[in-house]
Amino acid sequence: MPRELHVHNKSDRPDNVVMKEALIDERSEAIQQELPNFLRGFFVYLKGSVLPMTRLAYLGDIRFFFRYLIEETDLTAAKGTGDIRQADLAGVKAVDVNIFLDYCRRYKIEGEKGVYVYSNDNKSLARKRSSVSVLFKYLYRDELVPKNITDGFDPIRLPKPGDREIKRLEDEEVMAMLDAVTSGTGLSKREKVFWQRTRLRDRAILVLFVTYGLRLSELRELNLSSFNFGRGEFRIYRKRGKEATMPLNRTAERALREYIGSERRPAGEAPEGRPAEGAADSDALFLSLRGTRLTERQIRELVKKYTGIALGSGRRAGYSPHKLRATTATSLIERGNSIFDVQELLNHDNITTTQLYAAHRRNAKRELIDDMEWDDEA
Repeated sequence: MPRELHVHNKSDRPDNVVMKEALIDERSEAIQQELPNFLRGFFVYLKGSVLPMTRLAYLGDIRFFFRYLIEETDLTAAKGTGDIRQADLAGVKAVDVNIFLDYCRRYKIEGEKGVYVYSNDNKSLARKRSSVSVLFKYLYRDELVPKNITDGFDPIRLPKPGDREIKRLEDEEVMAMLDAVTSGTGLSKREKVFWQRTRLRDRAILVLFVTYGLRLSELRELNLSSFNFGRGEFRIYRKRGKEATMPLNRTAERALREYIGSERRPAGEAPEGRPAEGAADSDALFLSLRGTRLTERQIRELVKKYTGIALGSGRRAGYSPHKLRATTATSLIERGNSIFDVQELLNHDNITTTQLYAAHRRNAKRELIDDMEWDDEA
C-alpha cells in the first residue's frame, strides 16, 4: 500500500507544487528499490543531473531493460531486477543493446485478460537508447564496467525539427473554439448537460492556453492565490524550479473573474494564508465537478474536445495542449513580435526552438499553390 505524503512546507512555493515534486521523487525512489544496490552512486548522479521527470523516465527505462535481460536473454541468471550483478552488466555488448532497442519497436506482454501488444515510435526508442546510454557511460566512468560500449549503439533517426510541420490553430479556428465553449456549439446532448456546469471553467482554461502558451503542468498547478487582480498579474511555476510573473490582459482577466465568481465553481473563495496541511486542492484554481484539482488527463481531454470542434475533425483528431502552445508562438510572431520576447514568454531554453515557429508562416503553402493556377477561368 503506497505511503500517504504530507506537506510541511516552509518555502514560499505553493503546497501543490511542493507536493507534485515530492510525488515524482517518491515514484523514482520506488523504482530504485527494485534495482541493484551497486547502482546507488548512479541514482545520486541522476538526481543531481537531470530534471525530476527525466530522472523518473530514465529509471523506468532501465528497469524495463533489466527485465528484458532476465526474460529475453541468457546474459544473466538473475530472478529479479534487484538481483542483476555488476558482472552481468560488464558482459553486455553494444550489439545486445541494439537488439534490445529493436525488440522495443513492438513487443508482447501476456496479461490476465489476454496478450497486449506494445509499439514504440522512433522518438520513444531514442529516449530508451538515451536512458541505457546514460547508465553505461556512468558505469564506465566509475570503472564498474571495463569498456564504454555506447559508441556502438545504433543511431535512431529522428526528423529534424525544421522538417516537422507545426500543427496549430489559425486565428479563425481559435475564435471557433472559444465560440464552441461559450455557446455549446458542436456538443452532443449529453455533453451539453455537463457544459452548463463547466463552460466558464473550460473557457478560462482555453483562454489561458492560447494567450500565454502555458505548458499543461503549469496550467494545472495554478491556484487562486497565484493571481493578484489588483496588480493585474499572476505567478506560474516552470521547469527547473523557475518562477515567472505574467501580466493579465482584459480577455484573460474577464474569463477568470467570471469563472471564479460563478456559483458553478465547486470551491469557495481563496483561503486566508496557506491552505491546511494535506489540503492542496483547497487553493486549486481549476476544479473538477467533484471539487478536486483537475488532472492532466481531464485537461487534455477537454482541449481535444473543443479543438476538434473548431477543426471540424472530430474528438479523436483534436489537438493537445502543446499544440495550443504552438498556436500562441506562431500567432505572436505573425503579429510582428520579436522572437526573443516570444522565447521569454514561452520559456524556451533555446532560441532555435522559437525560430521554428518564426519559420512557419501562415498559409505559406496556400499562397504558393494559388500562384500555380493553370486554368484561365480560375
